[in-house]
Amino acid sequence: MLARMKPQNSVQTLRFLRRGEAVTVEGVAPTRTLLEVLRDDLHLTATKEGCGEGDCGACTVVLGEVVKGQLEYKAINSCIRLAHSVDGMAVWTAEDISAPTLGADASATVQLHPCQEAMVQCHGSQCGFCTPGFVMSLFGMYQNTKGGQGITREQAQVDLSGNLCRCTGYRPILDAAQQMATLPLPPGCAVDEAATVAALKALKPVAAADGSYLRPRSLEALLKARATHPGAQLVAGCTDVGLWITKQHRRFDRVIDVTGARELRRVETYPHHIAIGAAVNLSEAFAALVAQRPQLKTFGQRFAGLPVRNSGTLGGNVANGSPIGDSMPLLIALGASVVLMRWKKTKAGGEVAHRELRLEDLYTGYRTNVMRPDEVLAWIKVPRPVPDEQMRVYKISKRFDDDISAVCLAVNLSIEDGVVRCASIGAGGVAATPARARQTEAALLGQPWNEDTVMNAMDTLRQEFRPISDMRASAAYRQTVLGNLLRRFWLESQG
Repeated sequence: MLARMKPQNSVQTLRFLRRGEAVTVEGVAPTRTLLEVLRDDLHLTATKEGCGEGDCGACTVVLGEVVKGQLEYKAINSCIRLAHSVDGMAVWTAEDISAPTLGADASATVQLHPCQEAMVQCHGSQCGFCTPGFVMSLFGMYQNTKGGQGITREQAQVDLSGNLCRCTGYRPILDAAQQMATLPLPPGCAVDEAATVAALKALKPVAAADGSYLRPRSLEALLKARATHPGAQLVAGCTDVGLWITKQHRRFDRVIDVTGARELRRVETYPHHIAIGAAVNLSEAFAALVAQRPQLKTFGQRFAGLPVRNSGTLGGNVANGSPIGDSMPLLIALGASVVLMRWKKTKAGGEVAHRELRLEDLYTGYRTNVMRPDEVLAWIKVPRPVPDEQMRVYKISKRFDDDISAVCLAVNLSIEDGVVRCASIGAGGVAATPARARQTEAALLGQPWNEDTVMNAMDTLRQEFRPISDMRASAAYRQTVLGNLLRRFWLESQG
């Protein structure tokens, strides 16, 4: 099947696989979302638009991409994902995983995929609006667990945290997640992974004839594109820029996507630090951080829902600089630095120039930073743990899952012989930028690690910031909670 749609406002072409066959959509503007293309151009209306901001999960689809020769599946929110970002990938919607068949009497029937059949048998749907999104998250789980094998209740809760249901209740949906493995997989519903990998390798990306959406395949090409178009909008997973489009109705004449640069999709390990590329998604970035510090696992799982973590990148979250971005307080407390890169013209033609600075020094004000127009945030360097390190990060929000912090506090202390030898504290939601609590660190350094020291540091921490009141919390609440979290850290350190 080769579907060709009439051009609209652009001559740019989008190509991806659906049901194992190439689909070509022409005339896709750089700021059109994947959801718009699926519903408006391909008429795949099972994928729903709910919140339009990646919170409810009704728009969930699954992407397939070849990584190290294997097919990887990721559930993502199509409502905020730019359509051109899936160029050269495979896309599954709720209409692509069942298998229509003809009976002996020529009557049409549908064989359901186990993730769909489990929802039916467990009564996991009432009004049905959220159901396609849940089904696709279940499909992603099914493919990533070799047919739903070994799915625990806890894993199902984590993987479905980005899908919201307002009428069925989650118990039957969690039951369905665990029941998938017991159901037969109809032959017509099985994914031929070898054929899909071969088809994806043969599906060559189509470059933009008008240069409206650029997705360079190497770091050097990315830096050159940025140098040529310093005014273009940089994007990665679009979990924030997507909201500018769906909620603020902003449009960009030219977009540069960093996720195609192969060098920036790696996590590199060195003796004293790890380096996380700017195009590494949040799921993989937090997995790398948790491998170094297992205590961060729950915090990583609370960073939005899984579809957001599968799209959004750590580099994008840091470059965005939101005062309520959860990763920055953590990275500040860990002593992380960022590497900014650009293409510098020389007599010989050009070369890559870079500079490194501590993460907290990146920001100059609310969503503003020191980056030049032609620079790209390329790497985030995170030091490895050291002996005697005590590290915790706390997120306070109205909902446990899939919510934005009112306050985020990360505390990293090195305590030797009962004395605080090193202190690094990052705070979010209490200033115009993610901030380092330098005064509180000074109140702790060289002091005995006891309750008197902690009480004094609590007062310092509460006075160090002047938060504002908004829909998430009052200023007074935020100041009180800051101190309470430091006391919580003290109590946990005492066992």
